[in-house]
Amino acid sequence: MTKINGADAMLQVLYNWHIDHIYGFPGGSFDSGMNAIYDFKDKMKYIEVRHEEAAALAASAEYKFSGKLGVCFGSAGPGAVHLMNGLYDAKYDHVPMVAIVANVPTSRQDMDFFQAFDEKPWFDPVAVWNHQIKRADQIPGMMDEAIRQAYAKMGPAVLILPKDFGWDKISDNFRVNYDAHAVTPNYAAPKKESVDAAVKLLKEAKNPVVYYGLGVKGAGKELKEFADKFKTPLMSSVLAKGIVEDKFPAYMGSIGRVAPKPSNDIQTHADLVVWVGNDTPFSLFFFNPKAKVIQIDVDSEALGKRHAVDVPILADGKKTLQAIIDAGEERSESPLYKAAIADRENWDSWQESFADSDETPMRPEPVFDVINKEAADDAVFAVDVGNVNINFQRLMNLHDDQIWATSGLYATMGFGAPASLAAATVYPKREVWNLAGDGAFAMMNQELLTQARYNMHVLNVVFTNETLGYIQAEQEDESHQPLSGVIIPDNNWAKVADGMNVKGVVVRNKKEFADAVKEFKNMDGPMLIDVKLTHAMPYSTELNTLDDPDFVKKYQAEALKPFSYFAKKYGVEEAAPASSASQEAESEPDTTSGASQH
Repeated sequence: MTKINGADAMLQVLYNWHIDHIYGFPGGSFDSGMNAIYDFKDKMKYIEVRHEEAAALAASAEYKFSGKLGVCFGSAGPGAVHLMNGLYDAKYDHVPMVAIVANVPTSRQDMDFFQAFDEKPWFDPVAVWNHQIKRADQIPGMMDEAIRQAYAKMGPAVLILPKDFGWDKISDNFRVNYDAHAVTPNYAAPKKESVDAAVKLLKEAKNPVVYYGLGVKGAGKELKEFADKFKTPLMSSVLAKGIVEDKFPAYMGSIGRVAPKPSNDIQTHADLVVWVGNDTPFSLFFFNPKAKVIQIDVDSEALGKRHAVDVPILADGKKTLQAIIDAGEERSESPLYKAAIADRENWDSWQESFADSDETPMRPEPVFDVINKEAADDAVFAVDVGNVNINFQRLMNLHDDQIWATSGLYATMGFGAPASLAAATVYPKREVWNLAGDGAFAMMNQELLTQARYNMHVLNVVFTNETLGYIQAEQEDESHQPLSGVIIPDNNWAKVADGMNVKGVVVRNKKEFADAVKEFKNMDGPMLIDVKLTHAMPYSTELNTLDDPDFVKKYQAEALKPFSYFAKKYGVEEAAPASSASQEAESEPDTTSGASQH
């Protein structure tokens, strides 16, 4: 029988799983893997990053963009440790990926050898599957199992490969059964009695809303039809932005600190929440704990986890929304619906009033106005963590086939540049944007070298405001402390880019930014635009005190109306504020069904 190196057998399994590229950084303990990568150079592309964390973040981002598992590797010791941030990003956002971790030879393990430590316990808390190869002939089978477990348990799988086993010759007789795995999910349809119960609550509700998450990705049509028929404002989790295009009138955006004002205005006024495909942990603080809930999810563990539920429906979200649409009677506009639509129109008008602002340093609105107009209809956005996420949520109007990803629950700064590598690798013919603040970009800017090396068509937009803005706002608005550790020295990121073989431009106004974007569209390879951005913070939806003249002046919010204006105009009944709602949830366990304990 034909013999093959263990590491080659491992890559053959990846290739047979239709995985045609891998992210990583070489090391002596992974020499057999690098030899296999050379042997597979005509079949698999190797993306050599400049830091293992970038490899792991790219692998995590790949599934977020494409729905296909990404693979990364790191050498023993520091290479293994550097992978951890990307693995935790995948764990928190329930993303399947595989990390191949090299280890020192088996004869040198557990004896204080160079770069050696006990790797398996290190990865146990983060991985959904974590095993070290014990015999060389296990390599292909365990590689196959790692992929299967990552997909099945929606998280990172870790395969630890001792150096000696990668060189050992094993039989080339393992065959992957990829076709048995590549089937379209077909979750259960809802039961009639559940649909009838949901329809009854919808009919009785005075101010119903919909709160959805990534669990209904692909159900944008049904969500819009539901909102149109039942006159329900739509609110989403942060990561579900884009399921319904941002310009849809009833879409209020996500909820919370990064979100627009309208969604935060209306959240506690709802008396019924249609909660579908969403397990956001902050949800406890968003809604009135006395609101009735129809929750739709394919995971029984999620039902009732965040809020007391009146009608739990263990079924496919898309099918259930359509079933309720078909069974229910059309509603007239509720007071909350009318107020929400008017509130959003006021918010949109206020934001648009700054689209041509000539303030220097620049406001974010002119920048995003250009992005909204110039980005391709199938553009891919890698969005970093910080104030850039706030501005993206509020100002970016996603449409058509545009997609995006960020580090959600783990929220690790530095996500954008590695994610752009994944986007450009998976979609080499699409326009890729990396949007990052200067603080986050400083953490992973070395990946400009990777973009240049592989001539990736990535536009890096760095928002230089000389502060860790998201943290600054917390220190100012939440803990009311003196600013500490948030100031960043100004830097010319264009010069940094030029030094890494990436075209760099500094811009200070809308025209300069628009001209730079057009230059990028007409060139090959990567580019960086250093936007000199205002030091002012984004509008605080947490404070949102438009009755305070100082607040209004701080945010130039003279044209904004408080929600009380719209509530009074359309007859919305008063409701407890979010902070009170969370306190009430703690004192009334019968209405939260234990949700306050999560």
